[in-house]
Amino acid sequence: MSRFSKFIIILIILLIIILSIYNLYNISDKPEPTDSKNSNIPNNSTNETFKNFTYEILNTYPHDKNAFTQGLVFDDGVLYEGTGLRGQSSLRRVELDTGNILQIHNLSSQFFGEGITIFGNRIIQLTWQSKIGFVYDKDTFELIQEFNYSTEGWGITHDGDRLIMSDGTETVYFLHPETFEVVDEIKVYYNGEPVKLLNELEYIDGEIYANVWQTDQIVKIAPKSGRVTGWIILTGLLTPEEQNTANVLNGIAYDAEAERLFVTGKRWPKMFEIELIPID
Repeated sequence: MSRFSKFIIILIILLIIILSIYNLYNISDKPEPTDSKNSNIPNNSTNETFKNFTYEILNTYPHDKNAFTQGLVFDDGVLYEGTGLRGQSSLRRVELDTGNILQIHNLSSQFFGEGITIFGNRIIQLTWQSKIGFVYDKDTFELIQEFNYSTEGWGITHDGDRLIMSDGTETVYFLHPETFEVVDEIKVYYNGEPVKLLNELEYIDGEIYANVWQTDQIVKIAPKSGRVTGWIILTGLLTPEEQNTANVLNGIAYDAEAERLFVTGKRWPKMFEIELIPID
């Protein structure tokens, strides 16, 4: 065998050894996707169940057709509503069965009111672009304090420990309920695409429900990962005639004790108690 032939054989053996070592270190060491806040794109490795829903109307209640609804909360048998537009923004306590306004606090005309939530004995209300939030006594509506945030204010709710806030983007922020500092955030994704225009929020049974502005849909969000776990399709709640004077769907309230879900919209003449029906 010539010296050249021996060299070729040795070279081939070395290449085989190098390829074997490379494959050994790369077959099983790829990390699996996790549910951390930096891994928000949906994949099949999570335990989060995805399901879409339609609805059945259980009850219909009157709603102030002049109320530009920005936030909605059910607590102690009554509704609390935050309304928007400069010069028309307010905080209200509303009787569910009649739609009558039981108590009202009007915001200064410089503010465009946004979402509200009740945390303990306080009502927290956002404003749109002023980057100022208000904290009121739940019973008297007396202003207790103001706080600031760096983004726009859209929707707000809480999970019992942290406030949860939207700003019209795909980002959902978690705030300390006393200092109002951002302690965490998630990005909301569906099929690899960000879900933007997240508006009014409600925390229900461990998930975040969010109105998607300018649509007839509510998106359900897993609060740890930001993954979308379902869409609630609410097309057709209003008649065509009612839609002529109404604005967009916005307003989610939940009666946790009786497990009742309420929805309405900006300048809607009605509020609806609905049951979610899974879509097969």
